Amino acid sequence: MLIKRKSIEAEGNTKAGPEKARRGKPAATPAAPRKPKFAPVTLSEEEGVRYLHFGTEWVQGAMRIRKPDWIELEYAQQMMAWMLFNPAPQHIVQLGLGTGALSKFSYRNFPGAQVTAVELNPSVIAICDSMFKLPPADDRLTVLEMDAMDFITDSARHGSIDALQVDLYDATARGPVLDTPEFYRACYDSLSEHGIMTVNLFGDHPSYAKNLKAMTFAFDTVISLPEVHDGNVVAIAFKGNPHIDIPALYERATEINTETKLPAKSWVNGIKHALNA
Repeated sequence: MLIKRKSIEAEGNTKAGPEKARRGKPAATPAAPRKPKFAPVTLSEEEGVRYLHFGTEWVQGAMRIRKPDWIELEYAQQMMAWMLFNPAPQHIVQLGLGTGALSKFSYRNFPGAQVTAVELNPSVIAICDSMFKLPPADDRLTVLEMDAMDFITDSARHGSIDALQVDLYDATARGPVLDTPEFYRACYDSLSEHGIMTVNLFGDHPSYAKNLKAMTFAFDTVISLPEVHDGNVVAIAFKGNPHIDIPALYERATEINTETKLPAKSWVNGIKHALNA
């Protein structure tokens, strides 16, 4: 049985604090739970690219101002590696909205798909609307203000997601804020029969091994792509054991590059390297 828990950020920010009662005195009426508190959402711009931060130097997402629907960061491009295996998903979900890059790209390039983004911080949703060109919600695009753990453990969503993209970081950027076997098992349960999950990890941080171990516990096959940027590693987790035909994947990568300009051949190179390692 899955054990439900809130994300680290949500749980840590809603605790009521130390008990005010003293020994020998009746306890005071419990205070109402405080609303979650978040690090400030801040922006920077350089050479035509707008960056999202949570009050630190860590980049939480980026958008090229003249190409708002393009995926600017290489690791975020790799989060679309599921495209190699599923050219026509019906439901794409993003846990952690960031600048909305993955949701925007999915919405524009898969007109037959439902796209859902889940974000706990209302300020992130607001700034995506005002500064990162997130399209307005409609019958295909849904943005939910809620905890990712609550979303993914809802049994009503089991078996409904074809592509699940997980990018859950707080201001400290020490590692994903949801990283347990129970979380990844819930992700597995949420996927359709041949569903795929991609996760943004830090390859040079202790959280990397912890997350890989938890994913391996929950999923049938896990492949890590080569490290990019300052340590970002994207892991691809499969529900079921996929038949990986490298020549066919290169053909599919050529199609993806022609249609979207994404460097999909490099993803196949990474998969091939991981399988031969």
